[in-house]
Amino acid sequence: MKMGGLVEAAILDSAKALKQRDEALADRVRDNDKAIDALEEEVTVEASRLIALRQPAATDLRMVLSVMKIAGNLERIGDYAKNIAKRTVILAQMQPVEGAAGALRRMAKEVEQMLTDGLDAYLHQNLALAEDVRARDHEVDQMYNALFREFLTFMMEDARNITACMHLHFIAKNIERMGDHVTSIAEQVIYLVTGALPEETRVKVDYTAPIPEGGEN
Repeated sequence: MKMGGLVEAAILDSAKALKQRDEALADRVRDNDKAIDALEEEVTVEASRLIALRQPAATDLRMVLSVMKIAGNLERIGDYAKNIAKRTVILAQMQPVEGAAGALRRMAKEVEQMLTDGLDAYLHQNLALAEDVRARDHEVDQMYNALFREFLTFMMEDARNITACMHLHFIAKNIERMGDHVTSIAEQVIYLVTGALPEETRVKVDYTAPIPEGGEN
């Protein structure tokens, strides 16, 4: 939960830095990612030690395995926030694209709220809330697709927007991937409570070209 709090802050701070063109805040997001990485390593070491020494079974084993998976997802979300901060420093030197930063911040806030609810679902083993978080990823996908089309329009209207819009597109994609990792956290809650991952495949509505997992670190 401590790690989750740091990741929630990283999401909001990276979006705030982008909106306000705040390079100092962007640098702090990048620096703070070290603490997230350290906690992920600590969780992995302690969980592995617990498995080796205690040999948990049934529900206890599911708890340990879900903790490890959730920590991994949180670490990846932190990496995406760091990537956003990196691009923010570059974008701060360019002419802003009207409305883009505000739209990205709204998208980031949606993902951050999903993460808050996902962690709450984990803490209270709330199956209904976990299912709700999983379903809400569809809204994040829709926001991403709308932004992608908007950035294409800006680039076609004025070639001078191309560089900035490419950076903004990668930021939007990073936020969309954050949503995927939050969804994975919700699915771990479902696994913890029921003993099985959701059977139905979650339909993605991303009609754009994919980028490699994790973006550019």
